[in-house]
Amino acid sequence: MHYQFAFHCYERSFRQPLQTAHGVWRSRQGIILQLRDEQGCIGFGEIAPLEWFGSESLVAARSFCQRLPDLINTDVIFSIPADLPATQFGFESAWERLQGPAPLQPPPVAHSCLLPTGAAALEAWSTLWQADGQTFKWKIGVADFEAEMQWFERLCHSLPDGTKLRLDANGGLSWEEACRWLEHCDRLTANSTVTIEFLEQPLSPTQLDGLLKLSQMFQTAIALDESVATLKRLKQSVERGWQGIVVIKAAIAGSPLKLREFCQQRQLDVVWSSVFETAIAQHYIQTYLVPTSYYCKTEQRAIGWGIDHWFQDTLFTQFNFEQLWQTLILSNTSNINSAMIG
Repeated sequence: MHYQFAFHCYERSFRQPLQTAHGVWRSRQGIILQLRDEQGCIGFGEIAPLEWFGSESLVAARSFCQRLPDLINTDVIFSIPADLPATQFGFESAWERLQGPAPLQPPPVAHSCLLPTGAAALEAWSTLWQADGQTFKWKIGVADFEAEMQWFERLCHSLPDGTKLRLDANGGLSWEEACRWLEHCDRLTANSTVTIEFLEQPLSPTQLDGLLKLSQMFQTAIALDESVATLKRLKQSVERGWQGIVVIKAAIAGSPLKLREFCQQRQLDVVWSSVFETAIAQHYIQTYLVPTSYYCKTEQRAIGWGIDHWFQDTLFTQFNFEQLWQTLILSNTSNINSAMIG
């Protein structure tokens, strides 16, 4: 089977920069690709790299696409190297869409909403609560330790009863800081109506032994994120003994077909999470990947899709993929014409 191939790049600016332990992020850039089969059916895919998280760079992904001819076959799609995991995801997801509907019904899952970092979360949660429900994620390790502890206390005291809160350190804490956070979370959970669902990636991915030890020392759960950023890292972590929660960013993990198979085989406790991709990748993940873990575990965890409020545009959040494609064609044509005139 041969497929007509085309792609267009996109860029979306955040309403406000996103600050993490890895640095400041101001815009999301990526690639939307289209495969058209011999019957004229279309499958859309998305390449949304996150280089500092473990994927290839956008430059590498774009270079790969630029080298391809207009007509490709399945050999090309399934021979993309593992060091291009976001590209693997984009092409395989587009291809699988052309094979027919997902085998399982998409489940009714709740969404976790990402709060702004720092003290801004104290004001933002109430609006987001009304829109997105009762699970929040808040990034830590981005400001003074004592200040963050104070904001954390105030945030937990202000949140409504029954709220779940996820803390995400992006691997930016020291051993001592991680222990202090976990001690504080244990005490707060015992004396509050707010539940600290887990502390996400407190230590660097190079410190898996330390993460395993932390998971046995405290009541608050530890979740791996950067440590399982790609399918290769996920397999390594599980093989070295990790049995806890894994936060999987499928859009940068690599082959979605192999990822789905591994999650099914190991019956992993998965939290599906966003890398600020568009609705094209999110729809595929929620339709083709989320059901594989949802129906094989007893505790259903909110997925990390509550990120739309970080962007000014709405086109990229809608499921009218053909309209998005046509908009990108017009936008890129306009940019080319402007460059030629300049």
